[in-house]
Amino acid sequence: MFELTCKGWSWDSDLQIIHADVRLELDGEVVIDEPLCIDVGLPAMLYSIRHDVEPHRWADTKEWQRMPFFCCGCGDPECRGYSFRVRHDEPGMLQLTELEEREQGEARELGTYQVPVAVYREQVHAVAQQYVEFIEGLDYRPYFSDTVKVVKELLAKG
Repeated sequence: MFELTCKGWSWDSDLQIIHADVRLELDGEVVIDEPLCIDVGLPAMLYSIRHDVEPHRWADTKEWQRMPFFCCGCGDPECRGYSFRVRHDEPGMLQLTELEEREQGEARELGTYQVPVAVYREQVHAVAQQYVEFIEGLDYRPYFSDTVKVVKELLAKG
C-alpha cells in the first residue's frame, strides 16, 4: 500500500520555498506526517516514476535527481530530509527504500516497500499537479531555477 497526500499548501516568499502537510503511508505504517518543504525534492520524486534514484542530500542542485523527496521546512536538504532509494527491478512494481543518509559512510535502510508503479505514478502526479496549480501567479523563484520547468516536463511525460 502506498498513500501520499499533501494538504495545507503554503509559500514562504522570503525563503522562496513551498510547504505542505505531507502524509505518506507505506504498508499501513505512517512514514511521514508533518509539514515539510515539498518543492526541493519534487523533481526527483517525479523522475523516480520512470528511473532508479539513489539520493544524496548533499548533492549540488545540478544533481536535482538525487535530492530527498521531502526536506526540512527551511528548505535545506542538508538540515533534514526524507530520502528514498527507488529501484525498478520488477515489471509494474518499484522498490521504495527509506534511507537515513550519512554524509560519511553508507546510508542506513529504514524500510523497504514494494509499490505498484501505476499507484505511485497516480499519487505523485497528483501532488505535482497540486504544486503546479498552487504556484500559479506567485512571484516564485526557487533556488534550483529550473524546478517549475522540470516538474512540468516530467508531468507531461506521464
